[in-house]
Amino acid sequence: MKHNLDPIKIVIIGPESTGKSTLCASLAAHFSTIWCREYAREYLLKHGTDYSYDDLLVIASGQLKLEDEAVQSLAEAYSSMLFIDTDMYVMKVWCEFVFEKCHPWILDQVVERKYDGYILCKPDLPWVKDELREYPDFETRDKLYHHYKDILINQETPWFEVSGIDSMRTANAIHWVEARIMKNEE
Repeated sequence: MKHNLDPIKIVIIGPESTGKSTLCASLAAHFSTIWCREYAREYLLKHGTDYSYDDLLVIASGQLKLEDEAVQSLAEAYSSMLFIDTDMYVMKVWCEFVFEKCHPWILDQVVERKYDGYILCKPDLPWVKDELREYPDFETRDKLYHHYKDILINQETPWFEVSGIDSMRTANAIHWVEARIMKNEE
């Protein structure tokens, strides 16, 4: 049983260009709360896209720092729900997909960090090019999606898959959060 002061934390994961940030912002707006952005974007914009294995450890640490800061900000927002764009599962998949290994610290954080739900974004939106995205081909994004889905199937935290256009994703995610997550907290 969760303590009443513990925030409800829901992570949005999936391959690049699947609407994770858009969904986080939409869910936060709907539930009158805040959301935690993806640190990797900030890091790569500053340091460039020629990243190393060790850079991914720095990015993972930065992601968790942003998450912890967002949890602290919930009190100021008079909210107890946080939507998080990316977590250590994403960092694990990224490390393994690019470098075929994962930092033990990231794996430890996968075990230590607890969340109330996951929303998996299916790669059925058109890929949108930006200066950071690496995988325009559907095959790679679909392969990554299946890595995330396998992880979620094999863990105990409730999860939900969204697909379709942004408004449909948002509506379905809102329904799931209200029916599955908020109901369990009552």
